[in-house]
Amino acid sequence: MRVAAVDIGTNSTRLLVADVSGGSVTAVETRLVTTRLGEGISEGVLLPGAMERTLEAIRCFYETYLRLGAEQLVIAATSAVRDAANRDVFLEMVRRRLGLDVWVLSGEEEAALSYQGVLSGLAVDPQSTAVVDVGGGSTELIWHKGGRLACLSVRAGAVRMTEEGADGPRIAAVLEPALAEVRKCPVSCLAGVGGTITTLAAMDQNMAVYDPSRVHGYCLTAEAVRRMLTRLESLSVADRKRLPGLQPERADIIVAGVIIVKTVMEGLGLDCLLVSECDILNGLVLEKSK
Repeated sequence: MRVAAVDIGTNSTRLLVADVSGGSVTAVETRLVTTRLGEGISEGVLLPGAMERTLEAIRCFYETYLRLGAEQLVIAATSAVRDAANRDVFLEMVRRRLGLDVWVLSGEEEAALSYQGVLSGLAVDPQSTAVVDVGGGSTELIWHKGGRLACLSVRAGAVRMTEEGADGPRIAAVLEPALAEVRKCPVSCLAGVGGTITTLAAMDQNMAVYDPSRVHGYCLTAEAVRRMLTRLESLSVADRKRLPGLQPERADIIVAGVIIVKTVMEGLGLDCLLVSECDILNGLVLEKSK
């Protein structure tokens, strides 16, 4: 079955069109547009310009879905829409102008779908693996507890923390209660998804041209994360935009994102984070193909 999934995130809106067979996902086309729907997220509302940018990305993705002959389409929204006081305005815009419905994921649903996506692409032991999904508006932690999947969604994402001016201690304080819960379980492996994490993998390899095959499964060490954070903090936003592996559109929020990654790795006492290109989009297409 050919399925298309759209992920409306806080920083970017992404598309995956994939052929799904027997739990295996084969990408046909992927696209990403930095729409920054979470612009002004600290005010708790979606801004008109940000909604228009995102609506245009969805429109383009819908045309791709039709062109590639996919049988199913799922459009999901995460933290920015979930937390916005005017979320119904945005949802009605999409429905009225494009005739499409948007599934607003709860934090728990977002976490579970990300976990499903990661496990579809990485050969790890589910019982001892925790997954961290660093988004623009929130960070999800997913792990096994007592034989069942446990997940926590924390309102600490790269865009939100940047806009709130949060520093390392503040970010650590926000994440610590969730990390303390994960530490109660025998977690020995950490896998990570999200733009911040894949960007760090690309930067650590000085990737002038992004290569998903070199990013997926890459071991990002805590030492490398600390080294890159020190360098990023020493540079202006303009200088960061020239670094290999860093998308210019991410230069203003990357420091907060890296602090989140560093805090999670140190908080769990794990030196290696396995980077996954398979994420919530994979989870969405798998869910839709059932």
